[in-house]
Amino acid sequence: MDRTANAVWKGNLKEGKGTLDTQSGALKGTPYSFKMRFEDESGKSGTNPEELIAAAHAGCFAMQLSHVLAENGTPATELDAKAVVTLVPGTGITGSALTLVGKVPGIDAAKFQELAEQAKAGCPVSKALGAIKVSLDAKLG
Repeated sequence: MDRTANAVWKGNLKEGKGTLDTQSGALKGTPYSFKMRFEDESGKSGTNPEELIAAAHAGCFAMQLSHVLAENGTPATELDAKAVVTLVPGTGITGSALTLVGKVPGIDAAKFQELAEQAKAGCPVSKALGAIKVSLDAKLG
């Protein structure tokens, strides 16, 4: 199974601009630039590679955990996962911090934590991010 995205970049690093398109159409002509990546913390002017990695990580982890919880006989009613990907200019991406609030009837906090850690380890995006620190703060809500 392959998934595709296309990036078109015009110009140099600091003044150039690009657009991103994805196979699904979720991104279509989505702008990105140096400013959007390193200067505009609001994210309102477009996207950047780190934001896209964070979205992929949060989504993958939530799906993986939903599977692990269902296999345990304790399916979630809601999983609210967030990933914060840290980029240190000049160094690179140094980490992805997952936070999770789960609504899971019939499970205690210790078992929930155990299964969340299992899902973090089994998540394909977590595996792909093996060169950086991936942390998890999971709680029932």
